[in-house]
Amino acid sequence: MSDQLASTDILGVRISALNMGLAVDTIESWIENDEHQYVCICTVHTIMECQRSASLRQTVNAAGLRTPDGMPLVWLSRRAGHHHVSRVYGPDLMLELCQRSGTTGHRHFFYGGGPGVAERLVDRLTEQSPDLEVAGIHTPGMLANGELEARKTIDKINASRPDIVWVGLGAPKQDWWVANHRALLDAPVLIAVGAAFDFHSGAIKQAPGWMQRNGLEWLFRLSQDPRRLWRRYILDNSRFVIRLGLSTLRKRLPF
Repeated sequence: MSDQLASTDILGVRISALNMGLAVDTIESWIENDEHQYVCICTVHTIMECQRSASLRQTVNAAGLRTPDGMPLVWLSRRAGHHHVSRVYGPDLMLELCQRSGTTGHRHFFYGGGPGVAERLVDRLTEQSPDLEVAGIHTPGMLANGELEARKTIDKINASRPDIVWVGLGAPKQDWWVANHRALLDAPVLIAVGAAFDFHSGAIKQAPGWMQRNGLEWLFRLSQDPRRLWRRYILDNSRFVIRLGLSTLRKRLPF
C-alpha cells in the first residue's frame, strides 16, 4: 500500500501524502501481510538534518512512510495538491495504534527513553487502553548514530514477538536505528517516534492544542528547554525557510 501513496518533495525528502487514517491503515496492512517496513516521523528538523547528510536523506526516503509531523510539511503538501493531508503527529500515532490493540491483537515493544521513562510510558498507556498488548520494554544505553544494539537485546526483542517496535531515541539517531536494525528484527513495523516517550510518560509537557494546530509547537518546546533546542528551532527553522525560498525561486527562473 505504501508504494501507492503519493509524496511531496520537500528539499529532497519525499514526505508521504498522509492523514492519520491512511497512516494507521497502511501500518496495519503491513502487519497483516507480514511486510517488514520502518516509519520515519518527519519534522522540519528531519528535513534539515537530511540537508547535512546525504546518507540520512537516503535512509529517510527508504522508509515505508515518511509522515508529515510538522505543520509546515502539512501546508507544503497541501500546496502541492494533496488536499487530504493532515498532521500525522508521532505521539498521536502511538495513541491511535495502541488504542486499537485490543481489537487488532497487535503487540507493542517500547525501545527508548531515559531511565524509568519506558516504564512510566507503559503505565500511562495501559491506564488509557487496558487491553494494550505490551510485548516488552527496553531502555538502551548511549548508542552512537548508526551503532547496532547488542545481540542479546536484539534477541530479547525478537523473543517477545512484537508487531510494532516503537523507537524513541531522538532524531536523527532513531532514524538510523530503525533503518540499520530493520533486517535484524522480526517485527513487521519499526516506528521512529520522536518525543512520544517523553510526552506520554509525563517527562516533558506537550504544547497546547491551538499551538500544535497553528505550527507553533516549536515555540512552546523552545520555551521549555531553550539551552538545548535554540539551534534546532532558531537556526534550523530560519535555514529551512531560506532554503525553501531559494528552491522555489530556482524552479521559477527561466534559465
